[in-house]
Amino acid sequence: MGKEIVSHKFKAEDYQCFQQRLLENLKGLKLMLAQPGFGLGSPSIGAELELYLVDSSARPLLLNREVIERSGHQQLALELNRFNLEFNLSPQEAKGTPFTHLENEMEFSISLINQQLQNEKGCALPIGILPTLKRSDFGLKTITDGSRFYALTQALQKLRGRMFQIHIEGDSPLSLRSHDVSLEGANSSMQVHYRVNPDCFADTFNAFQMVTPLMVALASNSAFMLGQPLWHETRVPLFRQTIDGRSNEECSRGLPSRVCFGNGWVREGAYELFSEMAHLHKPILPICGEEDSLSVVANGGVAQLQELRMHSGSVWPWNRAVYDPQSGGHLRIELRALPAGPTSCDMAANAAFFIGLAQGLSGSMTELIPTFPFSVLKNDFYEAARKGLEAQLMWPDLDGHGGLQKRPAKEIALQLLSVAQQGLKQIDVDEPEISHYLGLIEERIVSGVTGAIWQRKEYQRRLKNMSNAKAVTGMVQRYMGYSAENIPVAKWNTMS
Repeated sequence: MGKEIVSHKFKAEDYQCFQQRLLENLKGLKLMLAQPGFGLGSPSIGAELELYLVDSSARPLLLNREVIERSGHQQLALELNRFNLEFNLSPQEAKGTPFTHLENEMEFSISLINQQLQNEKGCALPIGILPTLKRSDFGLKTITDGSRFYALTQALQKLRGRMFQIHIEGDSPLSLRSHDVSLEGANSSMQVHYRVNPDCFADTFNAFQMVTPLMVALASNSAFMLGQPLWHETRVPLFRQTIDGRSNEECSRGLPSRVCFGNGWVREGAYELFSEMAHLHKPILPICGEEDSLSVVANGGVAQLQELRMHSGSVWPWNRAVYDPQSGGHLRIELRALPAGPTSCDMAANAAFFIGLAQGLSGSMTELIPTFPFSVLKNDFYEAARKGLEAQLMWPDLDGHGGLQKRPAKEIALQLLSVAQQGLKQIDVDEPEISHYLGLIEERIVSGVTGAIWQRKEYQRRLKNMSNAKAVTGMVQRYMGYSAENIPVAKWNTMS
């Protein structure tokens, strides 16, 4: 979302040109995918980490552009709101110790930002939603200066035709209305990218979809919004409602939101996901490039597909297909459901478990999909977001009795540790690496402590002796201390 553009004002002919180019890009992608050997390569892992900028009182600092200017670091990027930044981690081959590299680079990114905020006594904080946010922290004044962000707000307002309305159930239900998309900027995530060869894309993508509810339960870290305890992963309803550009008629007809879990199991490959994005969602940033993609492909080249990539960046499924023209052209799966935080080691462990599970299950998807209706999976996704590790999820009976069983998320996760272990072995991750990061996951499951559960319990403990505002602030300040030390969240309840 952070890539800047030249203008935020578009004419009817801009949209017409873009739509034509978008369909040409689809044809070009289909032709490239049909070429023998296209997109083949070793598995690799990358990530984008979104971080809050906060002061010592756990309040947001609106200094993202200043931090980038002070550091001059090319891997830092602007985010929607001025109190958020993104760090683009370096891609790593899956073979060896990729998750150690991820953890170390995340620690570097946090340290880098902290150095730029010394005068303000501020720091970077990895958390799904900052609990101390107030309603006054949002609005046009909060949105980062840049044509892309204003264009996004204007386009979604125009498509929707009315104010954005947010209603989230919780201990104290939250209802808000907004003219702009700045509330979406409350969400911070750790978006993992996994390179996949075209011939195994469908099975791998479906496997990631199947385990996403479990990962949301296990990684939940967004328990508050505007000082109120809501869902364990409040990012899920907040993101959808704050950026839903559908009109009333489109909603009533069942057309999908730009933020959705998906429209069904992938049948053949990545092309159908790109085709869905192109045909089901209107362009909102109609910026055309100079490339004739069909001519490039016809001449044996690798097309940039600028319009398709631009459009894909304005549709936000929780797991997204990505085309990248680098390295001769390749495909990735972007995993968008994981929140930021609580620590770098926890986020690296989340990535390891997520990738290991999907890789380990991908070879069985032909047998598993008929047993698992997609509608059940989608319901489980929202159930996991509501209740976190305390959720009861449906899961295929792996003991050979057939059918789906409703079981505690903790129980399913424990059973699947061996599947994740085998999956990571398949892509040549080192044995000590596997043991270390899956060990962190096992500790979290056994302790029953996620970022969200810790936040809620620490808040309730403090609320007995102080006001709501002080309880929330004190909880976040303690979170900041543990997070800065990179202590796994499973151990937080044992700390004095």
